[in-house]
Amino acid sequence: MARQVKTRASKRKPAEAQQQRAEAVSQSRIDGLVDGYLESLRVEHGYSEHTIRNYQVDLQAFLMWCGRRNVDPLKATHRELRAYLGEMDAAQYARTTVNRRLSSMRGFYRWMNLVGATDSDPAEALSGPKRGKHLPHVLKQSEMERLLAVHGPVGPDGKPREQTPEDMRDQALLEFLYACGARISEAAGLKLQDVDFQTHLVKLFGKGRKERIVPLHDLCVDAMRAYVRDARPLLLKKGEQTDSFFVSNKGNPMSADSMRKRFKATVRAAGLDDRLSPHDMRHTFATDLLDGQADLRSVQEMLGHASLSTTQVYTHLSTTRLKDAHHQAHPRA
Repeated sequence: MARQVKTRASKRKPAEAQQQRAEAVSQSRIDGLVDGYLESLRVEHGYSEHTIRNYQVDLQAFLMWCGRRNVDPLKATHRELRAYLGEMDAAQYARTTVNRRLSSMRGFYRWMNLVGATDSDPAEALSGPKRGKHLPHVLKQSEMERLLAVHGPVGPDGKPREQTPEDMRDQALLEFLYACGARISEAAGLKLQDVDFQTHLVKLFGKGRKERIVPLHDLCVDAMRAYVRDARPLLLKKGEQTDSFFVSNKGNPMSADSMRKRFKATVRAAGLDDRLSPHDMRHTFATDLLDGQADLRSVQEMLGHASLSTTQVYTHLSTTRLKDAHHQAHPRA
């Protein structure tokens, strides 16, 4: 009897080992497909590294769920993907998070379908939770003035101050973001040759490397020119050169993450809401233009929006500000 048990056990071990090898091969293939998809976003669509990292994190979360539920991602069904969305909803994930992960899954399965890794697209008909109405956050003019005074040549007290090279760079970055509504990824990708100080125009490369030309006002040009002339050479490492417009304290091209950190530090120094982000400069730029009677099509072009409906959210925001001003100023309001 003991010999029979031993024989059965010996038969199970090779089977278990074979299953483990199959699982390792399957996992290796999935990892390779994820890498291939992310590379296609980088090369074919020109997505920023920040966006690609977000896709990677979302897909890793989905694949970890598949592992826990014994779901083969290459053979997943529509019902199984709905179960994944349902679990996130039950765990009270934010709607934005659920929709972002759904978008990542859709893109991944669509790509796998195109390259022949799967025969079906279970994510195609999935729908996420409806987004609540959310207006972008916009800085008041007084808040913008406080923000721009932190690194400027004139301090918050109205007195002239001596700027460090880092101050001049950060001031140029803030003026740039507010002057043209650039995304932080576009600021990180800005090259010296993209800025024309003579014509006061800047060439930006948005999502999918789509090019657009946006004007710059005098104050912004003055700050950016002063930075290039007086501060940038001091920040560059001795003997090293780069065509990146904004450089770090170590003389390297300034990354989007580094810019976000510097922006957060400036927000805290200005005593403003710590939740403010560089993208709020873009929102403020668009809303201020519409408040100043700029036409919607021009704002759409300057923001680089593919659809006019994306830009129209700022018309609602502009109307809200008008109502607030009316309520505060009208004697019978």
